[in-house]
Amino acid sequence: MFLRNEDGLELAGGTSALRFGRAPIMAAPRAVADWRAAAERTDWTPDLGAAIGSRDWWRGLATCTALCGAVWMLAPSLQQPIWSAVPAPLSDTALDEARTLSFGASALGATSGMRIAPTVRVRPLANTPERPTLEATATLGSGLAGALERSGVGAGEARQVAALVAGRVDPAELSPGTRLDITLGRRDSVAQPRPLERLAFRARFDLALDVVREGGVLHLDARPIAIDHRPLRIQGRVGASLYRAARAAGAPVKAVESYIKSVSGLVPMGQLGQDDRFDLIVEQARAATGEVQLGELLYAGLSGRRSVKLVRWQDGARTEWLDPAGVGERKGAMTWPVAARVSSNFGWRVHPVLGFRRLHKGMDFAAAYGSPIRATTDGVVATAGRHGGYGNFVKLLHGGDLATGYGHMSRIVVRPGMRVSQGQVIGYVGSTGLSTGPHLHYELWRRGVPIDPRGVAFATVQRLSGEELARFRRTVAQLMAL
Repeated sequence: MFLRNEDGLELAGGTSALRFGRAPIMAAPRAVADWRAAAERTDWTPDLGAAIGSRDWWRGLATCTALCGAVWMLAPSLQQPIWSAVPAPLSDTALDEARTLSFGASALGATSGMRIAPTVRVRPLANTPERPTLEATATLGSGLAGALERSGVGAGEARQVAALVAGRVDPAELSPGTRLDITLGRRDSVAQPRPLERLAFRARFDLALDVVREGGVLHLDARPIAIDHRPLRIQGRVGASLYRAARAAGAPVKAVESYIKSVSGLVPMGQLGQDDRFDLIVEQARAATGEVQLGELLYAGLSGRRSVKLVRWQDGARTEWLDPAGVGERKGAMTWPVAARVSSNFGWRVHPVLGFRRLHKGMDFAAAYGSPIRATTDGVVATAGRHGGYGNFVKLLHGGDLATGYGHMSRIVVRPGMRVSQGQVIGYVGSTGLSTGPHLHYELWRRGVPIDPRGVAFATVQRLSGEELARFRRTVAQLMAL
């Protein structure tokens, strides 16, 4: 249906610009709309610390001034007080309950929870009754007597208990941190210390001690604990990380570190495959009470692309890693004797003190006075003392007709005949003898002839024989039988 209006326009119901029953929407004037859009885009609170003096900065200063003025106009006068209601003071009972239910500074001295104030029937006790016995736990520190005294035992009785324990176990064997279970008895007066009724602790991994009072006298009761020393064998796949795989298999941190150190001397860690298998045998002590202690690494094995079998063999204070046949070889470059720069190499030069050209038979290291000097490889001390122009001098003998010398030391810490290991401190840098300043003069001899220390590598071979080899083979057989 089409309609004709007064203007002669035909309007259809669905397409008409006019809607029946609804007022037309009046658009805002264009100037007002432009002002609103500009106001929305304007930053009225710019950073007053940036672009000082710019147009935006002055706009921000005007906004800040207007806000401060509004606050000042709306604030009450400083001379006009602000009245408020003051609560009535609380009585003693009400104050006690209020403190109990409050927190912070108001609760100072209050107890927790709601409680009833005392009545007239409450009578204070003259003496608080004591417990017949008191259980306590202490941690062993520098001495047993001191730990007992800190727990409430009298000084005389504490020394008596310490003497009883020392008669059974060396006090140096008691590990700091050992737990002490203490039972204190009844005392006649609060001015006296409680008597010790019982003391129980683990003196060693294989020994437990009890100090018990019987008939008024303290007695020591030692209880040995059965220990099984069968070693623990751990095997597994290397996977993405040898360290993580060994730790996940149950190997202790110290044993894993020793394993990696011993194996890496024969097989670089970067050449291990994920399908290679590691084999560790670790010292183990299992107590009858259930505790387990893991000790040193005894065997390090690796199978896969490369096969490695190393057995730990200890000869006195020296520890070697040998193959199952009793032969061990260790190769490595000579280490520097001191951490310092090289100030003079091996060769011909003008002597800094004598002033003429002569052969410099070693290397000089410009190190600070007192820097530690270390043995470049294993050896035996042949000379240690004053030696002419070398000043304080140490000479070490090594295998293969090799010897090393260390001169101008400030102090020597080894003596002739002493065996030293690679990296062991043998003295300290000084300026003794013909020297212009603190430094180390280092020499290397082969069959008594000085040679250039650079580029020389040592190789030491350990080979067992006789009864020692027989004992070593028995040890290997026992380990492989696990």
